[in-house]
Amino acid sequence: MTISREDFLARVVERGEYRGEAEADHAARVVLGLLGEHLVGAERAELADALPEAYAGPLRDAGPACEPLTAERFVQAVVGWIDGATAATAQWDIGAVLSTLADLVPGQLVDRVVEQLPDGYDLLFGHPLPA
Repeated sequence: MTISREDFLARVVERGEYRGEAEADHAARVVLGLLGEHLVGAERAELADALPEAYAGPLRDAGPACEPLTAERFVQAVVGWIDGATAATAQWDIGAVLSTLADLVPGQLVDRVVEQLPDGYDLLFGHPLPA
């Protein structure tokens, strides 16, 4: 069972301390679309299945990235898609969206997703891997 769009967005608004839903909605679509470019296979489908369609689409429908982005370059990519963003605010946006997503899916799925990605994404999900 997936969470409703309203519930997902409310969680992102709260985590990101956004002034309104529009700001959180844009951040969620940007972050999930960029994440979708870097995931393949069952993990991408399982993550999308846990989301309301409004947010599953950007994750599921993203084309493959030309090259994998390090966690730092992922943050910079988000900066490029959100007007007025800085590295610090983009990292905040990413954390609000990905930690909300991580709360909705089993930890084992988050671990499998993070294993597909370059080092550092575990921290973006708020789900640090053991040292």
